[in-house]
Amino acid sequence: MGFKCGLVGFPNAGKSTLFNALTDAGAKVASFPFSTIDPQVGVVAVPDERLERLAELFPQKRKVPTTLEFIDIAGLVRGAHRGEGLGNQFLAEIRSVDAIVHVVRCFEDPNVVHPEGTIDPRRDIELIETELMLKDLEMLEKKVKSLQSQVRLGDKAARAELPFYQTLVEAIGRGQPLRQLSLSEDERAKLKELSPLTLKPVLYVANVGEDGKYVDVVKALAVQRGGAVVVIYGKLEMEITETAESLEEREAYLKEWGVEESGLKKLVRAGYELLHLVTFYTVDGPEVRAWTVTQGTGARQASGKIHSDFEKRFVQAEVTTAEELRTHGSMAKLRELGRLRREGEKYQVQDGDVIHFVIA
Repeated sequence: MGFKCGLVGFPNAGKSTLFNALTDAGAKVASFPFSTIDPQVGVVAVPDERLERLAELFPQKRKVPTTLEFIDIAGLVRGAHRGEGLGNQFLAEIRSVDAIVHVVRCFEDPNVVHPEGTIDPRRDIELIETELMLKDLEMLEKKVKSLQSQVRLGDKAARAELPFYQTLVEAIGRGQPLRQLSLSEDERAKLKELSPLTLKPVLYVANVGEDGKYVDVVKALAVQRGGAVVVIYGKLEMEITETAESLEEREAYLKEWGVEESGLKKLVRAGYELLHLVTFYTVDGPEVRAWTVTQGTGARQASGKIHSDFEKRFVQAEVTTAEELRTHGSMAKLRELGRLRREGEKYQVQDGDVIHFVIA
């Protein structure tokens, strides 16, 4: 699995439209709030030109791309942290994702109602962010109360932890999402079980009409909140997805409309940057396969993505690049030329590496 992201936003912001454009999964799209009630899940292959070129070297092998999972969750409304609309159901689903994709309505359509009555991306972003912060505040205040009870009973560990969580409560109280705090790795590890919503990285998707209106507003707010922005013509892409019979035809239609790159490609690239992900490849056995890991992942840890036994029995990694493998045609030829680098377990996997793991 590459990474997992949850689509959030107001009802009728275009989440399900975007979901369909990205995954071709046929989620229900309607012009009234909460047309998505149960979460829709779609898994798509990550577009990868390097994998395509590598697969051409081994036509007898199965090509296996890395994947991206989208969860389209019921729209949020004002008061979602208290359970308004379908808020509680949403909040249960969103805790499991790696990143939040915040779909912001940037199109006007009198036939598609907005819960707040008007189109205002700034207000919508601030309201959704507030709902997430209020839910985090509720959770963190419960944690603080629990620790305070333990402190009164003489628990020294609780006494040491308490100031950290009180600091988080104060930050949320100031309207500061947790992702904007300078937290150490140890502090982030403490929060892993709680999985605060505002600690998750955010990618804003400006879902625009043909006029591209409101994009500058979304970009400015994203800079303030430490998020990235992708501009997508959701309705257009969904209609093309439903019409086109192949990926090539879909891309041709998009170019006819002046859209040089699909929403999926934009999202994947932005998501990889946001989450600091890299892709490496293996060409052993019956597959040419792409794998996704975070930047800084060591060779031994990366081998565990393939099989847990590999991590236990790791000896070394033979490493080249996708470009060099394309040039010389095979790992055997590179080995013969002495062009395969031999790396130990602490070698940090780089984007575009092709790796043969040597195990005991």
